[in-house]
Amino acid sequence: MSILNAVLKIFVGDKQQKDLKLLQPVVTNTAAFESAILALSNDELRAKSEEFKAKIKEATKTFDNTITELENEATTADIDRQEAIFTEIDTLKDQAYEASELVLTEIMPEAFAVIKETAKRFTNNTEIEVTASQFDRELSAIRSHITLSNDKAIWATSWDAAGQPITWDMIHYDVQLIGGSVLHQGKIAEMMTGEGKTLVSTLPVYLNALTGKGVHLVTVNDYLAKRDAAWMGPLLEFHGLSIDCIDVHEPNSDARRKAYNADITYGTNNEFGFDYLRDNMAHTKEELVQRTPNYAIIDEVDSVLIDDARTPLIISGAVPQGDRHEFTELKPLVNDIVVLQRQYLVSVFAEAKKLLAAGDTKEGGFLLLRVYRGIPKNKALIKFLSQEGIKQILQKTENIYMADNNKLMPEVDADLYYTIEEKNNSIDLTDKGIIHLSGKTSDDNFFVLPDIGVQIGKIDNSEASVEDKTTQKDELYRDFSIKSERIHTMNQLLKAYSLFEKNVEYVVMDNKVKIVDEQTGRIMDGRRYSDGLHQAIEAKEDVKIEDATQTFATVTLQNYFRMYRKLSGMTGTAITEAGELWEIYKLDVVEIPTNKPLVRDDREDLVYKTTREKYNAVIDDIVKLVEQKRPVLVGTTSVEISELLGRMLKMRSIPHNILNAKLHKREADIVAEAGNPGVVTIATNMAGRGTDIKLSDAVKEAGGLAIIGTERHDSRRVDRQLRGRAGRQGDVGASQFYIALDDNLMRIFGSDRIAKMMDRMGLKEGEVIQHSMITKSIERAQKKVEENNFGIRKRLLEYDDIMNSQREFVYKRRRHALDGKRLQIDIANIVYETCQAIIQENKGTLNFKNFEFELIRLSSMTAPFSEEEFEKMDEQALVDTLYTTLYKHYQEKTARNAVAAFPVIKDVFENEGDRYERIIVPFTDGVKNLQVVTNLKDAYESEGKELIKDFEKNITLAIIDENWKNHLRKMDELKSSVQNASYEQKDPLLVYKFEAFELFKQMIDVVNKEVLSFLFKGEIPTQGNNQISEAHQQKREHVNLSKEDVQNSSQQAISSSRQQQEPIETIVREQPKIGRNERVTIKNVLSGDTKELKFKQAIPLLEKGEWVLYNN
Repeated sequence: MSILNAVLKIFVGDKQQKDLKLLQPVVTNTAAFESAILALSNDELRAKSEEFKAKIKEATKTFDNTITELENEATTADIDRQEAIFTEIDTLKDQAYEASELVLTEIMPEAFAVIKETAKRFTNNTEIEVTASQFDRELSAIRSHITLSNDKAIWATSWDAAGQPITWDMIHYDVQLIGGSVLHQGKIAEMMTGEGKTLVSTLPVYLNALTGKGVHLVTVNDYLAKRDAAWMGPLLEFHGLSIDCIDVHEPNSDARRKAYNADITYGTNNEFGFDYLRDNMAHTKEELVQRTPNYAIIDEVDSVLIDDARTPLIISGAVPQGDRHEFTELKPLVNDIVVLQRQYLVSVFAEAKKLLAAGDTKEGGFLLLRVYRGIPKNKALIKFLSQEGIKQILQKTENIYMADNNKLMPEVDADLYYTIEEKNNSIDLTDKGIIHLSGKTSDDNFFVLPDIGVQIGKIDNSEASVEDKTTQKDELYRDFSIKSERIHTMNQLLKAYSLFEKNVEYVVMDNKVKIVDEQTGRIMDGRRYSDGLHQAIEAKEDVKIEDATQTFATVTLQNYFRMYRKLSGMTGTAITEAGELWEIYKLDVVEIPTNKPLVRDDREDLVYKTTREKYNAVIDDIVKLVEQKRPVLVGTTSVEISELLGRMLKMRSIPHNILNAKLHKREADIVAEAGNPGVVTIATNMAGRGTDIKLSDAVKEAGGLAIIGTERHDSRRVDRQLRGRAGRQGDVGASQFYIALDDNLMRIFGSDRIAKMMDRMGLKEGEVIQHSMITKSIERAQKKVEENNFGIRKRLLEYDDIMNSQREFVYKRRRHALDGKRLQIDIANIVYETCQAIIQENKGTLNFKNFEFELIRLSSMTAPFSEEEFEKMDEQALVDTLYTTLYKHYQEKTARNAVAAFPVIKDVFENEGDRYERIIVPFTDGVKNLQVVTNLKDAYESEGKELIKDFEKNITLAIIDENWKNHLRKMDELKSSVQNASYEQKDPLLVYKFEAFELFKQMIDVVNKEVLSFLFKGEIPTQGNNQISEAHQQKREHVNLSKEDVQNSSQQAISSSRQQQEPIETIVREQPKIGRNERVTIKNVLSGDTKELKFKQAIPLLEKGEWVLYNN
């Protein structure tokens, strides 16, 4: 592969060199401004920012003026003209953005020179005196390092950065100017750890903040967000730019809204995402906190856009009967079957070893494969597979039985209760397992799904009545749903018992199961495994099983960040994921050279046969390094391994610190000591991300920081991150990875050739091999894992894209309702789409009576054409005629409502206007009540028109929210149940796409009809102004903020704090809800016939529209 790459570089060229050739002029052009900038006084230096802003404003002036004119015109224009106006406004906004980007590119070198000169003056002076601006005076009240003296402001160059006193001592290097240019272009800057990414970010942040549209700097934890805002803030505030951090303010607060309105906003990826969801649950414009997303720079971009990309942020609330769990009922069955399989396979394993020792590789290999299929993580099995030639026997046997699409594999699985596919992290019950479990439950069909298609056919062909058929189908669907959920629960419990180990994947603390980040070893508070797996682990560990919840709002980080006009990122470990970053986000990765040459000694991997040999060698190496007075950082992959190495070091009397999930609160202290002579620190591979390990001169002379990796991670990025702890800014150091053939990576994806080579060489216990070919072979195994993980992420992205397109449509309509400017267009579209729907439903069958019934039910209006015209006219002509008449009828209705409401509004305003600012006006359609909040003065001055606008907003929001929550619940159920399609030889994704489209289409149809019906039928009660009251702030109910963890992902530790938010319910039922088993009377609207039956049997008839509830 390296030869191929070398040949490609000759003909195509090296990408890094090409990128640098294009970027080098940034350094030259910036240097050209430095002498002129140097000659400026402090006030003139600050004035440069206003000069840049003026240039941007001038470039966008024409567009902004035209937009203002069009917005004014839209207030009085008709619907057709409004739609054209808003389309033109969107186009103009895009053009204005492009014009501002051209100016930013033009002024970039000069702007970079301004920031570099500012950093230089902060470094060379203890304080800087400038003429005090209004912004300086405001800042001096909250910033202790800014003081006022008459008309002067004095900026000290030392300040407090999130509790850490700092004195500014950094000036941008040339390579950092290149990095800043890459970030401004909307790309990813790949910079070695220790190259000052935080300082680099000040360049594009300053440049893009000049537009006033907002710049977001996103970090992976709140400590970094608060630290970076306080550390870099003064450099940018010096130029009149406002800085804030959302993580220091409460959600939904005025302070958080102010933070988003700042020129530059720091915060964590969690909080940006949750604020987006909260804004899309708001019921007034005043509740919104975020602006339109403009430009974001993501720190540790690979962690956010790769590891956490498919992790959904969820706002949820409890569902009825959420405390009932089938996990506790099925747990004894699963525990029993796991014990039975383990006991059986232990004896099979012993028999396999005897046969192999006797030279019977055929039968011995068969039994060994059976053991591997049933308990692949068994430690005795893993150790046995590391012996000479054994793994080859297993792989050869597996290849035989996997041939022809696993044709012979059922022979291997025949005596197993369940099988484990460790590579795919999946478990399947075998026929024997199903029979055993069914026997335990005394129900042969306990886990057997009914064939829906066949059963429905039998019911339809039977001679039962319509009501009985409806009842039978209802029972069938209920049985299918219960068994689907039961099988899903069983599979999750089997995974919990067989694939998830305590103190490796999770820990139990405070009677709760907490996930351990597989990369950093930190505990991820608030994070839960998805699809019921977390509840299964809770059942396994006998801790409280958390209640089931219903999703109110959800978004994944990959879809949230794709909403920004421009997105960029910085990290030291993105190059290995460059393909994925380009394919999903269209982000190019550009490698930035180091400021000083890298002198770290990265040695070839040391490969041992067994884990025991490997760890003994690691301890011996640590002892030698400590004797040399060198600090040692030992990277592990789990809490268990960290503690094992700790015990081994204790036996050798070597002092050490352990940083893992159980001790993560001591991280800052442990990292601070890690660079001292002879200090041994054991940590997970990515611990310390975003921090520097400082080395003394004595340590550098001794050879610098020594990195020891105890295992290769699945991802090359994680290994690069560990290596990056040493060799920063030209420091000396070394890195060495120790590998064993029974490590997870080597066992599952490792190259067969390594095992064969060690067998042929006849290596004895404790002997090691080390060669560049071995290291490259291991990296190829890592690439296999990366490709596999990318495939999983890409498939999940396809699922998520379906949900995202629906979310965008609904949230766009919500925003239009909140804003009000485009609501009339949406209402006109609702009228048109509803007209189209009821014409299409009835034109094909020429059912004029049903058409007229639907029309009357929705709008209380008779058909604008006769039955004869309905039959003769074509479909489009009918739609156009109906739309014109119906929309005119709606406009007349709203005008009448405004006239009817005005006397009441006038009376309240004239008599109590000094007491009330906002009032509640009740509306009803005869079934539901809607409390409309409106501004009393505006309603009075517009003669009731403002009240009608608020009525339209409120009913649109209320009905959208009610149906969207129900739709999200159905989508959750669909995503779970659709996986059963694989049993029918169908692609679950295709089934999901089709079913999701149908569900969404039905939801939008229901929303349109309900909104239209209430708009036509909604009236103010006639009791007078005694129905009107003052609007008070509504109390918020508790909901959960959570971040689900998706299985098999490599995720950076992010703590999701639980906040409070209320999804406001604005629809109130006047009639009691009818239970499914209550008897009701229904009436046929065409024939007048009546029937009495159970409500659940009546539902299908009511949905057809031919029957209505009668005297219930």
